[in-house]
Amino acid sequence: MPRIPVRAASASYEVVVERGALEQAASHLGPLAARRLFLVTTEPVWSCQGARLERGLAGAAFTRLVMPDGEEHKRLSTIESLAEQMQAAGADRSALVAAFGGGVVNDAGGFLAAAYMRGVDVVQVPTTLLAQVDAAIGGKTGVNLASGKNLLGAFHQPRLVLIDPATLDTLPEREYRAGLYEVIKCAVIASRELFELLASRRDQVLRRAPELVDRLIAESVRIKAEVVSADEREGDLRRLLNFGHTLGHALEAETCYTRLLHGEAVAFGMRAAAALAEKTGLLPPAEAAAIRDLITAYGPIPSLDGLRAEALLARLGTDKKTIGGRVHFVLPDGIGRARVVADLDPGLVRAAAEQALAEP
Repeated sequence: MPRIPVRAASASYEVVVERGALEQAASHLGPLAARRLFLVTTEPVWSCQGARLERGLAGAAFTRLVMPDGEEHKRLSTIESLAEQMQAAGADRSALVAAFGGGVVNDAGGFLAAAYMRGVDVVQVPTTLLAQVDAAIGGKTGVNLASGKNLLGAFHQPRLVLIDPATLDTLPEREYRAGLYEVIKCAVIASRELFELLASRRDQVLRRAPELVDRLIAESVRIKAEVVSADEREGDLRRLLNFGHTLGHALEAETCYTRLLHGEAVAFGMRAAAALAEKTGLLPPAEAAAIRDLITAYGPIPSLDGLRAEALLARLGTDKKTIGGRVHFVLPDGIGRARVVADLDPGLVRAAAEQALAEP
């Protein structure tokens, strides 16, 4: 059972990766299990996994807060509704929020905890692969505006992250593949070994071989935990975790958060970033091709017909990674390495976006 420490400047906690962790939730929570628990989830997650978690809480009382399912509901209005429900149920500053679901729930539940009475504790219990390797770890919480992704939010580290890979057994195929794109992201920026594992054992990964899935999760968590421990608030190093997110976020906003899953948008962004890195001379053509091939191997990405590069580029000005009018991209300079680059030739950026849009 991996227990991976996160030692951020504001808080330290552990990420537990264990099959059957939901049935042992009370044991993992320890003294936190005695707190008044407010469980943020969605109906689909609760119908699939709720009984397991309820058994694991061993009779502890909790209030279930159900939010609408889907990225389009990751809005401030949802947070207000959840907070009103907490208040009506008598939540005070000793309340404990548990975010039980995918990345949308983890982001929204974390932001609810950060904002309610100026901050209550939160435990992240991610149930999708994308959430397990990314959204639940590191304390970045937030909701979307129509103009951009995660533009309202707060840094609010959890007290514990509880990952049960068995939740992936009921995950739809498309959701699972979307999470694998975030694993590919970790590999490209920090681990050639992980990249080669994904490339060489694709069939087993897609069959969800338990030992291999657990290894992918633990390695991705380790990479993110090390980055967050060194740079909690995206001063420099943590920005590497945004590989694929600059144009990926633009794509999500342009499609009103309804056409692609987050991981699929990141896959498009990684394609574009690899092309841009090649065009700027940072990345050898063979390695750019290897990145594109691995993304394709874990596809497909939904059709991007009708989308224009100019529309995506126009959205970059409102992205969180644009500072002082300077758009920042995370570009690989080798498999397992990346850097943050600004002030790139707009023509090259457009050409890279067009190339990524044209790929099947």
